[in-house]
Amino acid sequence: MNEHAVRLGTPYKLSCSVNGSRHEIETAPSARLLSILRDDLALTGAKRSCEIGRCGACMVLVDGKPVNACLTMAYQCSGKSITTIEGLSTINGNDPVQLAFMEEGGFQCGYCTPGMVISVKALLESSPDPSDDEIAEALSGNICRCTGYGGIWRAVKRAVEGRRSSG
Repeated sequence: MNEHAVRLGTPYKLSCSVNGSRHEIETAPSARLLSILRDDLALTGAKRSCEIGRCGACMVLVDGKPVNACLTMAYQCSGKSITTIEGLSTINGNDPVQLAFMEEGGFQCGYCTPGMVISVKALLESSPDPSDDEIAEALSGNICRCTGYGGIWRAVKRAVEGRRSSG
């Protein structure tokens, strides 16, 4: 991507992979990843909430790393692989982290759940047997106003145990 075009505000074609499918989207350089996902691709799992990167409701994976889609400029994703909560489910069903959240009541209203699940998924990919401190750090960018975190913590522990028993 031409950085000069970004500075001048010239539209450009964003080329990236989202949930395993290639996409080319003409967009403005000021477009945020969250807007591309929700408005252009109709992937509404990442939520629009604080829009300043503090709540985690918009969390997605970019090349396997958790990022706040509300803060990430679309042009920064050129050539990258993006995974949203919709991309975690497989033909065989939900991802084990999603199942753990359902089994342990790790959500109430569900607004924060996609971001929480994405954060936990990234944690388990980088650290399959995380310490309590690593879990707390991974969830520190996510806010839940409903559950009191008990169900979320149990869900993470269940997902860790599931990985231990299957691996």
